[in-house]
Amino acid sequence: MIYLQLFLNFLKIGALSFGGGYGMIAVVKETVISNAWLTETEFLDFVAVAESTPGPLAVNMATFVGSSQGGFLGALTATLGVILPSFVIILLIAAIINNLLKFAGVQAALGGIRPAITALIFATAITMIL
Repeated sequence: MIYLQLFLNFLKIGALSFGGGYGMIAVVKETVISNAWLTETEFLDFVAVAESTPGPLAVNMATFVGSSQGGFLGALTATLGVILPSFVIILLIAAIINNLLKFAGVQAALGGIRPAITALIFATAITMIL
């Protein structure tokens, strides 16, 4: 039962949270504390560890919370729950973009965006150097 709870709660977090890992912290905190999976102090410790380990914060948080509640299988189900919505959205975009690239207007728009992106990257590099 805990595995299903972990999966569904982190699926909801992954589907409804915007703004990356830092935008998810409040939702994860509310979910974890309301389910009594962690105390507030433990949650803050988990956030600190998740920020200091490589990888996306939301994935690290899901993995750590899942591991604390259900071991390896808990970590796996929570992590799958949080990444599944993004994976499905990217998969749908990839399927649609191939059809859209056939249109001349889309190709022209992307051709115009490329120099703008290059300029933004260049401007950021100059700002960081200075």
